[in-house]
Amino acid sequence: MNGAESLIRTLVGGGVEVCFTNPGTSEIHLVAALDQVPEIRCVLGLFEGVVTGAADGYARMAEKPACTLLHLGPGLGNGLANLHNAGRAQVPIVNLVGQHATYHLRHDTPLKSDIEAIARPCSKWLRTSVSASAIGRDAVEAIIAARTPPGQIATLIVPADVAWSDRGTVAALPDLPRPPMPPTTSVEGAVAMLRSGSRTAILLSGNVLYGKGLATAGRIAGATDAKLFAPYPATRLERGAGIASVERIQYVLEMGIEQFKEFRQLILVGAQAPMAYFAYPGKDSVFTSPDCKIHTLASPGEDYIGALEALEAALSLRGTQATGDREERPQLPDGDITLPGLAAVVGALLPENAIVVDESMTSGRGMMAATKGSLPHDWLGNTGGSIGIALPLAVGAAVACSGRKVLCLTADGSGMYTLQALWTMAREGLDVTTVVFANRDYAVLKREFSYLGVGKPGPRALEMFEIGRPDLDWVQLAKGMGVPGTRVTSLAGFAKALRRGFESEGPTLIEVPL
Repeated sequence: MNGAESLIRTLVGGGVEVCFTNPGTSEIHLVAALDQVPEIRCVLGLFEGVVTGAADGYARMAEKPACTLLHLGPGLGNGLANLHNAGRAQVPIVNLVGQHATYHLRHDTPLKSDIEAIARPCSKWLRTSVSASAIGRDAVEAIIAARTPPGQIATLIVPADVAWSDRGTVAALPDLPRPPMPPTTSVEGAVAMLRSGSRTAILLSGNVLYGKGLATAGRIAGATDAKLFAPYPATRLERGAGIASVERIQYVLEMGIEQFKEFRQLILVGAQAPMAYFAYPGKDSVFTSPDCKIHTLASPGEDYIGALEALEAALSLRGTQATGDREERPQLPDGDITLPGLAAVVGALLPENAIVVDESMTSGRGMMAATKGSLPHDWLGNTGGSIGIALPLAVGAAVACSGRKVLCLTADGSGMYTLQALWTMAREGLDVTTVVFANRDYAVLKREFSYLGVGKPGPRALEMFEIGRPDLDWVQLAKGMGVPGTRVTSLAGFAKALRRGFESEGPTLIEVPL
């Protein structure tokens, strides 16, 4: 058995079932090994940013890592933006990056680069394999590192001669590490806060934003009158009718300050204290008031669910019921396209158990409010702020959850970063309905310009913010990628197209000119 086959068989034995890939010559032996191991599904992306973003979406929904297969330093470099987002999402990913044969590096050929230097900023664990006999063990350690709570990116660099050499062995995965419980003093401090009578917020992150963790948080909030918050944006948030109500922190500084002005206490569960994305002249970046006491119940990497269960027990709340969202679904609107109207259509039609991938920062700002009363669903956001994640994230979520409808909300500017993901959706027959809000702007940059007190943007600045002339034709772009698309000009047309997308069993695209 060569090193490549031992690596792939070790990954399969460690629970890795999907490889998102864009390989090259240095990875041919890995490709050959994947060809011999049918237990792992290979999903091709035409750009590495699609590959890494899809691995992120898969990990968020599957709660385990996929692997990526990337070509040398340039291939890894092409995928870095969405690896940045995945790192902020704290999800497990195992990157496999090919390298030239060790004896070939001295020739300084055109594709030679310092792969470790490229990988280091986005990798919590990094190694270059040195022999076929050791690569199975390296793969096991990469899986363990990726699955170390709360989830990390592990990068394993595989020289070509290590892949093709004999003496490879399959290594077994030991028991995975369990997250440690926070100290009892952390629980006691939260108990004291919730019994004090002061207005208290609880900011949740990670696996307590869905499933039994969120249910526990909902019971605590319902019994203590605390308010639950999620970061802007959350890795994965379960929401909808009957689900514990969680409010997303606002992006805009003044709106975030307004959200938190009433709270004198803030309890953090795996999250950082809320603050603005960017600094603004003469303005504080912190959302909480100066007299707000901030307490950490569970730090990143600790057992968030266990911490909330311990808090619930200490408060003697066993048997209490969580208070879920009781908002009504909006009625289907009619008439001309407006942003509130578009949000109401989504809220009225969103199927049960859907997965919403949201990168519609400006056009989709009302979507969360309009879907509070929709049937239960999951909501995935752009955790790292590097745009171009929505389409790949939807690919990964759809691969992880083949029986669920995926709604991808994006815009023309961010969508163009990774529109190749549409081709992967078509090739894999993924059940994704993509809505492109075509405002022909980097609209968020216009808003940011106005915040900085430098006046109105002049013609040169506008040239950098506006993406018309020529206007992008998303229906034709989608068609070229194998995805049927339609352009709508009214709310009734949008509702018809959205309903058709949800009824379809493959990918569709809706362009909404704004």
